[in-house]
Amino acid sequence: MKKSGAALARYALEQLGVTHTFGIPGVHNTELYDELNASEQIHPVLVAHEGGGAFMADAVSRMGETIGTMVIVPAAGVTHAASGIGEAGLDGIPMLVISGGIHTQSGHRYQLHDMDQHTLLSPITKATFRIESHAQVIPTIYEAYRIATSQEPGPVFVELPYNIGNFLGEVEGMPAFETKGASPQVDKTLLKQAAQLLSNASKPGIFVGWGAIPAADALIELAEYLGAPVCTTLQGLSAFPGNHPLHTGMGFGDYAVPAAAQAFADCDCLLAIGTRFAEIPTGSYSMPVPEQLIHLDINPEVFSANFPAKIAVPGDSQQSVPLLLEALKATMAPRDHTQLSQLIADAKASYKKEWLDYDSGERVNPGLFFDVLRRQLEDDAILVADDGNHTFLMAELMPVHGPRQFISPSDFNAMGYCIPAVIGAKLAKPDRQVVGVVGDGALKMTGLELSTASQLELGCVVFVFNDGELSQIAQAQEIPYNRKTCTVLKPLNIKALAETTDCRFMDLSNNEDCERVVAAALKAAHEGETVLVDVNIDYSKRTRFTRGVVKSTLKRFETRDKIRVISRALIRKITG
Repeated sequence: MKKSGAALARYALEQLGVTHTFGIPGVHNTELYDELNASEQIHPVLVAHEGGGAFMADAVSRMGETIGTMVIVPAAGVTHAASGIGEAGLDGIPMLVISGGIHTQSGHRYQLHDMDQHTLLSPITKATFRIESHAQVIPTIYEAYRIATSQEPGPVFVELPYNIGNFLGEVEGMPAFETKGASPQVDKTLLKQAAQLLSNASKPGIFVGWGAIPAADALIELAEYLGAPVCTTLQGLSAFPGNHPLHTGMGFGDYAVPAAAQAFADCDCLLAIGTRFAEIPTGSYSMPVPEQLIHLDINPEVFSANFPAKIAVPGDSQQSVPLLLEALKATMAPRDHTQLSQLIADAKASYKKEWLDYDSGERVNPGLFFDVLRRQLEDDAILVADDGNHTFLMAELMPVHGPRQFISPSDFNAMGYCIPAVIGAKLAKPDRQVVGVVGDGALKMTGLELSTASQLELGCVVFVFNDGELSQIAQAQEIPYNRKTCTVLKPLNIKALAETTDCRFMDLSNNEDCERVVAAALKAAHEGETVLVDVNIDYSKRTRFTRGVVKSTLKRFETRDKIRVISRALIRKITG
């Protein structure tokens, strides 16, 4: 039978359960967009920019129901989307990226959007494919999906050339998608050794990342049985409930909140699950990881990359954590964690009071804001952050109550993530509250995607932490150098942006208005409006993370460079 490549691609995506695609139609993919428009299952979302579309696809995947999918034009569409693809690639998030391609049957050397997309994307994807015939369309998309979702997930790129996508070609049939094989088995012998190491430890601790989310329930039982505190990475903030008595916060050490620093003091055995030990969650590698390190991860390449592992167990946490719990129960009796839980609760209460007592003057106190927001949100609300100072305020002050309830850019640090990701998360979970917090700097990057949100009538809230500065980098400059360079932002008329993008605008200028404005924003979102709230935030109190990371980074300098930085800061402090 004869089918266009576009029709075959649509069929394959429907078989994979794709519900939304993100991108902008163009010359090379008009037929595919026509097919998607006719689909009863797939909704093609027109985005303002392919970079925003990539973040939307990323967020859809992070919600865990289906794979985030892009349908974009070649060349410029691909380069625009590259930041979002890179974020997904470094964070282990599956994504399908389907691009048009130039006419492969033409003899012309220079064609519209002609470039080597595969060389560009190979460092930030798991695989790239160029379809050479109509018969390859369905099998290639199926294989791309398998690669994107297997082992450590990640993005996969598929190029569908113009003459295959838009023209008819002969195919023998349209096969259904079939899963292939079971996941590799976890080494039970290694897990028994790990259980023995944990049972011998006097102060074990648990450190979890995004990769631990599939094992969330077993992880809670494991922590309670072991009587161990649990801290998380930034990306893995939702891997362990923030309202559990053994939860301490992000990371541990001098850069972490007091609950984590105290609970993990003298930790003599660390169980790490689903984390790379990357720079952000380890506080610029200042985390005091003990010699007895047990590391469970789906990607063996991360073992001992930054901290040497005593026992390394490759495999999916969904398999390994329940098996480790089983081995632990055969090795030791459960430990009481009453005193530990009280220590954590007291430290959290003290740190919260420290923030609430802080004088923010005429601006909004972040501690109060997040306290009000958490109380007014539903328990299963989804929180979305961008990259900036607000990210670490959220990590320290905003408890996340369940799996996949917090998403943000992580090690790739792509600013502009929040607003598109709010859209993706809400499309994937339309019945849940979705709330974003974005800095005014990141707002400038993808703020026009608010028009996409309002057009879709999603009903979500974005709080803009507005202080007129790129605050996180400004503080990182000011602490060692006593100077800020190129961080001041021209004030944005956020109300005008809301009007331009057909959003409901609200102003939150002081502490007294917090309860009222947050409640009004959530109510308007529940009624289907996209709400943009201008928060007059106070960033004068620095997070533990910022203070700790600057100090630990300085310690990594050579003595000569350290003296130079400190001397410059002192001179500038004296001379102004």
